[in-house]
Amino acid sequence: MLYKLSMRRLLPLSLLFAVLLSCAPVLRQDLLDRAAINPPLQDMQANPSAYKGRLFVLGGMIVQTKFVPRGAQIEAVYIPVDEDGDLKSTRYAGGRYLALYPRDIGFLEPEIYKKDRRITIAGEFIGIQTGKLDEVEYPYPVFEIRDIHLWEEERPYYYPPYYGPHWRYPYSYPYRYPFWWDDPFWMSRPYPYWW
Repeated sequence: MLYKLSMRRLLPLSLLFAVLLSCAPVLRQDLLDRAAINPPLQDMQANPSAYKGRLFVLGGMIVQTKFVPRGAQIEAVYIPVDEDGDLKSTRYAGGRYLALYPRDIGFLEPEIYKKDRRITIAGEFIGIQTGKLDEVEYPYPVFEIRDIHLWEEERPYYYPPYYGPHWRYPYSYPYRYPFWWDDPFWMSRPYPYWW
């Protein structure tokens, strides 16, 4: 009886906890309240003084992370985010930016913040830095990171092996699943009764 009562109380609490966790923003709430979402990178490149010193939240896919005299610098391809900082999709909006993590705040390990990992940052726009993108000069918008979220790595899904016209269970001994599927024997041989 006591067990049933505790389970009845535990289930709604666990559901409430799961809902609250799923709605939690990925960055600090005070930064999300003050920041503008998804900065217009092309407008920033054309008129950087209009945006300088403003706080923005944006997503990205890391191209590289390296150390520079001021701290760790991430080069990322821009991905839009929603109002909670979640990536809207894996499609890229176009354009690249640099995100600087100041040395006095901490350290970003390049082996963790590596190529193809996805991030969401809250950063203050500090200006434009011209750099090389292949063989051309590219004006990178630069953001000084106030908060950063590194998303989980995307892992490939496992698909069972494919053995001809139909899927079957990967283990063939002692039985295949379904055991009659690829066996022409059952189609041609008469049985004593219909099942």
